[in-house]
Amino acid sequence: MSGKHLIENPTKADGAALWRIARDSKKLDLNTPYAYLLWCHDFADTSVVAKVDGEPVGFVIGYRKQDTGFVWQVAVDASQRGKGLAGALLDDLFSRLAAQGVRYLETTITPDNEASIRLFASFAKRWDATLERQDLFSATDFPAEEGTHEQEDLYRIGPLGNN
Repeated sequence: MSGKHLIENPTKADGAALWRIARDSKKLDLNTPYAYLLWCHDFADTSVVAKVDGEPVGFVIGYRKQDTGFVWQVAVDASQRGKGLAGALLDDLFSRLAAQGVRYLETTITPDNEASIRLFASFAKRWDATLERQDLFSATDFPAEEGTHEQEDLYRIGPLGNN
C-alpha cells in the first residue's frame, strides 16, 4: 500500500476491515464484528476511515452528544503507523463535527496508553484548546468476569474553534 490516504465516512462495507484493524492493534478493547458493522452503518456521520488504494488502513469511530463528539476508538494499521495518520483522522473528524455544532471532543484512555494520551494532547495543541483529564471508570466498575480492566480516564478537549 503506497498510495495517498483518502479520509471519508465509513460504510458498512468497511466494518469487517475496521474490526481486523482493531483486533490487530492489540491495544483496543475489541468489540464484536457486528458492532463495527453497526458503527459503520449507524454512526457513519460521526466516524471516519482512512483508505489507501481503496483499503481501510485506519479509523476513528465516535458519536455525538449535544455539542460534544465522543471518540470511541482510534486505530491505525501497523503499515501506516508513524505517518501522522491518527492525528489527520482526528483533525478531519473534528472538522466534520464542527459543521454540526460540535465544540468539544471527549474520549477515555487507560493510564498506560501513552500513545493515545500523546495523540489527544497533540490534537488539543494543534487546535489551541484546553485538555482536561478526570477519573471516569475505575477498574472495579468493569465486570470481574471479563478479567482485569484498567481504569478509564476521561479526556475533554475544548472549546474548539474552526482552524
